This record gives sequence, structure tokens and C-alpha cells, in this order.
Amino acid sequence: MEYLRAAGAALIAVVFAVSSLSKLRDFRGFARSVPVLVPMPASWVPPVSVAVVGAEGSSAVLVVVPATATAGFVLASGLLAAFTVAIAASLRRGQRTSCRCFGAADTPVGPRHLARNTVLACFAVLGALAPDHLPPVAGAAVAVAAGVVVAVLVIAMDDIAVVFARSS
Repeated sequence: MEYLRAAGAALIAVVFAVSSLSKLRDFRGFARSVPVLVPMPASWVPPVSVAVVGAEGSSAVLVVVPATATAGFVLASGLLAAFTVAIAASLRRGQRTSCRCFGAADTPVGPRHLARNTVLACFAVLGALAPDHLPPVAGAAVAVAAGVVVAVLVIAMDDIAVVFARSS
């Protein structure tokens, strides 16, 4: 189970670090997308946008520090639950807004984003529940590498989906 925690920490850290940094790179674009995905008063948009970026960055840092990893996993679980609810509500309203999960993107949110968030949330919950002692170094290295590979696939999910959509 400690290997799962190590893999989950790498996965969550990379996904949320890339997500928060990409939002910072085009913060105005991200902030403009927030009320399209989640209708809210204009005055709420800046603090909500800052909170999302800050919480993602915090989660990325917290999960890699053994003393704060559980808090990081819990924060990631909450973020993923909120993102999933926002995407589901947007889809229910018929909004096909772009997913700005990892920066500027033309791909509209869809069911695969719900599935992605559900899988990530499962890793976050399992990471929070896993024992907090560190596994042996060799096994931990393999687990972390696996987490990073899965994170890269998650981040590239929309690009991969476009390739497969064009080939079919």
C-alpha cells in the first residue's frame, strides 16, 4: 500500500503542478473560462481563480512532503470532487466549454474529463488512506516513475484523444 501512496504522490504532484503552472502562464485566459464553466458573479471570478491555482499548487507540494502528504491528498480529493461537479453541471447545462485544465485548449469538456477526475480522485483517496511510512528506496523509485508516467498520460489525454479521433 505504501507503493500506491508513492505512485499517487508522484501522479498528483505532477498533474497539479503542471495544471497550476499552466493556469498561471495564461491566468487571464483561465480566469475568463471560470464563469463559463461555473456561473458566478463577476466579483467572485478573481478570488476563485486565485484559490484554484493556489490550491492546486499547494496540493502538488503537500503530497511530496511525508509530514503533509495526507493533507495534500485530502486537498487534491476535494479539488477533484469540485472539478468533477463543475464539469458535470456544465455538461448538464449543455455548455461545451474548453477544458483549461492544463492551459489553453480547444478541447471541450466531456465525459472523459469526468472519468479522468474520478481516476485521479481514487488515487488521491487511496493515497490519503495509505500508511504514511516510506517504502524501500528501489520499490519507491519504481512507484514514483509509474506515477510520473501516468501523470504525463493524464496531462496529454486530450491530445491523445484527438489523435485517435482523427484515425478512426
